[in-house]
Amino acid sequence: QVQLVEHGGGLAEAGGSLRLSCAASGYIPTFNTLGWYRQAPGNQREMVAFVDHNGTPTYSDSVKGRFSISRSDAENTVYLQMDSLESEDTAVYYCSLRSLSNDEIFWGPGTQVTVSS
Repeated sequence: QVQLVEHGGGLAEAGGSLRLSCAASGYIPTFNTLGWYRQAPGNQREMVAFVDHNGTPTYSDSVKGRFSISRSDAENTVYLQMDSLESEDTAVYYCSLRSLSNDEIFWGPGTQVTVSS
């Protein structure tokens, strides 16, 4: 079983920055993809960014050029640097880990990000 805990959410002004982190613990699959998803009120959960076990990132069009995802396998942590924040970025952000061996997905409890315009 994998446990994920997010940190770094909070309130930011439009145009500002926040940095999220997510620490994984437990039995962590050797080959995995780490990602960030978000869910705004009334909306479905959507992918924000993910990074594969080689460190290759993928971003949604809505955050490309503004957000940056990275991982530290030594620390079992994934980061999301969010710059040029917009009010539309307001959501609960969830960390995820997907095992490449069996496609099982684990989720963190989420952290609130609120951007004031």
